[in-house]
Amino acid sequence: MLSSRGPALCTALRRAAGPAGLASFHCSARRRRSARVAVVLSGCGVYDGTEIHEASAVLVHLSRGGAEVHMYAPDVPQMHVIDHSKGQPAEAESRNVLVESARIARGKIASLAKLTTADHDAVIFPGGFGAAKNLSTFAVDGKDCKVNREVERVLKDFHKAGKPIGLCCISPVLAAKVLSGAEVTVGHEEEEGGKWPYAGTAGAIKELGAKHCVKEVTEAHVDTKNKVVTTPAFMCETELHNIFDGIGAMVKNVLKLTGK
Repeated sequence: MLSSRGPALCTALRRAAGPAGLASFHCSARRRRSARVAVVLSGCGVYDGTEIHEASAVLVHLSRGGAEVHMYAPDVPQMHVIDHSKGQPAEAESRNVLVESARIARGKIASLAKLTTADHDAVIFPGGFGAAKNLSTFAVDGKDCKVNREVERVLKDFHKAGKPIGLCCISPVLAAKVLSGAEVTVGHEEEEGGKWPYAGTAGAIKELGAKHCVKEVTEAHVDTKNKVVTTPAFMCETELHNIFDGIGAMVKNVLKLTGK
């Protein structure tokens, strides 16, 4: 009996509420649009591309946050190929960054040249040595590095549009190089007995003209002025769940800054 009166009851409630109260009723409320987030990959594998655990953590947290995700990578050759079982270069091999990144994206990926701010509310760069080898030359040139032209364009376009940028692990050096005066973190500034093996990166970030902020691996730093959010991830030698939690903090703050 009650179910047959459902439509009529809903209509009566809407009339009683008036125009201002319509959005409070499920039958008339509009769904809030989810944030559209671009994820930029740099290959597949920690030593010559994207750190796969970091990429997966970013995607899981974006999924939980209700984001609509699109993945991109530059269509360029890798700096080199590393045999991950030996940690040594595979001299006779050459691979393409976009083709390798497609492994993580399950084939759903586009060239970075197609990424625009008009189609996205935020952009996130997972880490891995690919960020320092394929998205930039930081691994070779340090503070004197050059950034891939499309990566630089994307960072500048999102910054100019006032849209948030998330970076983890080594990838904050990209923002430090491109965005003058940005605040970022790669964790601690001392190795502390091997817990922070890449602590020297903090010094390079300062030399690039950025501000380095010390954070724990489970934390994220939010540069509210520039809308840049960073977290240390595998810059720290720690358990995987700590990496996952830190990336979660970064993603949560990026989504918050979108206002979606």
